[in-house]
Amino acid sequence: MQRIVIFDMDGTLIDSAADITLSINYVRKHHYGLDDLSQKFVVDAINASERNLAYLFYETEHYDEQAKALFEEHYHTQCIQNVRAYQGISDVLHNLHSQGCILGVATNAPSKFAKRMLSHLNLSDYFTHIIGADDVQFSKPHPQMIECHLENYGFVHTRDRAWMIGDNTKDMDAARNAMISSIFATWGFSEDGVGDYKVAHPLELSAIILEETGDAAD
Repeated sequence: MQRIVIFDMDGTLIDSAADITLSINYVRKHHYGLDDLSQKFVVDAINASERNLAYLFYETEHYDEQAKALFEEHYHTQCIQNVRAYQGISDVLHNLHSQGCILGVATNAPSKFAKRMLSHLNLSDYFTHIIGADDVQFSKPHPQMIECHLENYGFVHTRDRAWMIGDNTKDMDAARNAMISSIFATWGFSEDGVGDYKVAHPLELSAIILEETGDAAD
């Protein structure tokens, strides 16, 4: 039996809110001449189930290509300035990996930023695959990102187990759409959500995954 554990990134593995906000505000100021947004506004907007981020962030109905390029140029440097792994994440990744679990990342962020940040935090080596929104046709809540992971591992529903861990309704919906278990993480960008499990600290993940499959550490 394979145990496949797929993590969302922003708000689940890492706290990237400060850097995302700084880059959005850079574009607002230098491209649109707009005032700064608060970090809370940015995080709430990202986590909203229904939203137009172009309008919420830049007061335009569609992303401007120049603004998008400016954001990516700024964020490439900015994204590793303040980012941090949540307390306990490194320990739980080490524990799950050492117990033979296959770990992956499914994030709606571009994969180049995901890989850059996770590498900067010395977390990337735990993951067999880091799949971003630019690697698939449909991002979460569509199950395509999760299905890519499962297909890579030759996942069989009647034999193997898989979990999607995230802090967002999109993560929980993606798990349900892919017919795998969902774990809602309350330590990140949102405290409110519903999954098959709800956890308040990363170290709780080992108990759920390892005990459920009969292989908890002594």
